[in-house]
Amino acid sequence: MIEEPRLNFAISNRGAKTGLDHLGFQVDSNEELGELRQKVADAEIAALDQPQSECCYARSDKYWITDPQGIAWETYHTLGEVEVYGVDMPKAANAAEAAAEGAACCAPKPTVANTTPKRASCC
Repeated sequence: MIEEPRLNFAISNRGAKTGLDHLGFQVDSNEELGELRQKVADAEIAALDQPQSECCYARSDKYWITDPQGIAWETYHTLGEVEVYGVDMPKAANAAEAAAEGAACCAPKPTVANTTPKRASCC
Protein backbone atom coordinates (compact mmCIF):
# COMPACT_ATOMS: atom_id res chain seq x y z
CA MET A 1 0.00 0.00 0.00
CA ILE A 2 1.16 3.50 -0.82
CA GLU A 3 0.45 5.88 2.08
CA GLU A 4 -0.40 9.15 0.31
CA PRO A 5 -2.95 8.63 -1.07
CA ARG A 6 -3.70 5.30 0.65
CA LEU A 7 -3.71 3.24 -2.54
CA ASN A 8 -3.66 -0.57 -2.71
CA PHE A 9 -2.76 -2.66 -5.73
CA ALA A 10 -4.47 -6.07 -5.79
CA ILE A 11 -2.62 -8.59 -7.92
CA SER A 12 -4.37 -11.92 -8.14
CA ASN A 13 -4.77 -15.18 -9.99
CA ARG A 14 -7.86 -16.30 -8.04
CA GLY A 15 -10.24 -17.41 -10.79
CA ALA A 16 -9.38 -14.55 -13.15
CA LYS A 17 -6.49 -13.80 -15.44
CA THR A 18 -3.15 -13.41 -13.68
CA GLY A 19 -2.02 -9.85 -13.05
CA LEU A 20 -3.67 -6.66 -11.84
CA ASP A 21 -7.05 -7.56 -10.38
CA HIS A 22 -8.20 -4.19 -9.04
CA LEU A 23 -7.03 -1.02 -7.31
CA GLY A 24 -8.27 0.29 -3.99
CA PHE A 25 -8.42 3.47 -1.96
CA GLN A 26 -8.45 2.81 1.78
CA VAL A 27 -10.05 5.53 3.93
CA ASP A 28 -9.93 6.05 7.69
CA SER A 29 -13.62 6.68 8.43
CA ASN A 30 -17.14 6.15 7.16
CA GLU A 31 -17.42 9.93 6.84
CA GLU A 32 -14.49 10.00 4.39
CA LEU A 33 -15.99 7.03 2.52
CA GLY A 34 -19.29 8.91 2.27
CA GLU A 35 -17.59 12.05 0.94
CA LEU A 36 -15.79 10.13 -1.81
CA ARG A 37 -18.95 8.17 -2.65
CA GLN A 38 -20.86 11.44 -3.03
CA LYS A 39 -18.25 12.69 -5.52
CA VAL A 40 -18.83 9.54 -7.59
CA ALA A 41 -22.60 10.11 -7.46
CA ASP A 42 -22.18 13.79 -8.38
CA ALA A 43 -20.11 12.74 -11.41
CA GLU A 44 -22.91 10.32 -12.39
CA ILE A 45 -20.57 7.32 -12.40
CA ALA A 46 -22.18 3.90 -11.92
CA ALA A 47 -21.12 2.32 -8.64
CA LEU A 48 -21.74 -0.85 -6.66
CA ASP A 49 -22.23 -0.23 -2.93
CA GLN A 50 -21.26 -3.05 -0.55
CA PRO A 51 -21.92 -2.10 3.07
CA GLN A 52 -20.75 -4.63 5.71
CA SER A 53 -18.95 -6.68 3.05
CA GLU A 54 -16.95 -9.68 4.28
CA CYS A 55 -14.07 -10.28 1.91
CA CYS A 56 -10.33 -10.85 1.96
CA TYR A 57 -10.33 -11.59 5.70
CA ALA A 58 -11.91 -8.20 6.45
CA ARG A 59 -15.32 -6.68 7.12
CA SER A 60 -15.61 -3.36 5.27
CA ASP A 61 -18.00 -0.76 3.99
CA LYS A 62 -17.06 -0.22 0.34
CA TYR A 63 -18.12 0.69 -3.15
CA TRP A 64 -16.76 -0.19 -6.59
CA ILE A 65 -16.45 1.69 -9.86
CA THR A 66 -14.85 0.67 -13.15
CA ASP A 67 -12.58 3.09 -14.99
CA PRO A 68 -12.69 3.69 -18.77
CA GLN A 69 -9.87 1.15 -19.29
CA GLY A 70 -11.90 -1.56 -17.54
CA ILE A 71 -9.98 -1.58 -14.23
CA ALA A 72 -12.12 -2.03 -11.13
CA TRP A 73 -11.54 0.47 -8.28
CA GLU A 74 -12.58 -0.29 -4.71
CA THR A 75 -12.95 2.48 -2.12
CA TYR A 76 -13.34 1.08 1.39
CA HIS A 77 -13.22 1.57 5.13
CA THR A 78 -12.18 -1.55 7.06
CA LEU A 79 -14.35 -2.24 10.10
CA GLY A 80 -12.75 -5.43 11.40
CA GLU A 81 -11.46 -8.90 10.59
CA VAL A 82 -13.27 -12.08 9.56
CA GLU A 83 -11.98 -15.67 9.59
CA VAL A 84 -12.71 -16.56 5.94
CA TYR A 85 -11.27 -15.08 2.76
CA GLY A 86 -14.62 -14.45 1.05
CA VAL A 87 -16.40 -15.71 -2.03
CA ASP A 88 -15.63 -15.59 -5.72
CA MET A 89 -16.07 -12.53 -7.89
CA PRO A 90 -19.60 -11.64 -9.05
CA LYS A 91 -20.68 -12.98 -12.42
CA ALA A 92 -22.12 -9.62 -13.54
CA ALA A 93 -20.44 -7.74 -16.38
CA ASN A 94 -20.41 -4.37 -14.61
CA ALA A 95 -21.09 -2.57 -11.34
CA ALA A 96 -24.76 -1.93 -12.13
CA GLU A 97 -25.43 -5.62 -12.93
CA ALA A 98 -23.46 -6.74 -9.89
CA ALA A 99 -25.57 -4.50 -7.67
CA ALA A 100 -28.70 -6.05 -9.12
CA GLU A 101 -27.33 -9.53 -8.33
CA GLY A 102 -26.41 -8.55 -4.78
CA ALA A 103 -22.77 -9.26 -5.57
CA ALA A 104 -20.39 -10.46 -2.91
CA CYS A 105 -16.64 -10.22 -2.47
CA CYS A 106 -13.91 -8.75 -4.60
CA ALA A 107 -13.91 -6.74 -7.81
CA PRO A 108 -16.79 -6.80 -10.25
CA LYS A 109 -15.72 -7.80 -13.74
CA PRO A 110 -14.49 -4.71 -15.59
CA THR A 111 -16.57 -2.75 -18.06
CA VAL A 112 -16.36 0.63 -19.72
CA ALA A 113 -19.99 1.20 -20.66
CA ASN A 114 -21.44 2.28 -17.32
CA THR A 115 -18.63 4.44 -15.98
CA THR A 116 -18.71 7.42 -18.31
CA PRO A 117 -20.41 10.47 -16.79
CA LYS A 118 -23.80 11.13 -18.38
CA ARG A 119 -23.16 14.82 -18.88
CA ALA A 120 -20.98 16.01 -21.73
CA SER A 121 -17.53 17.45 -21.13
CA CYS A 122 -15.38 19.73 -23.18
CA CYS A 123 -12.29 17.47 -23.31
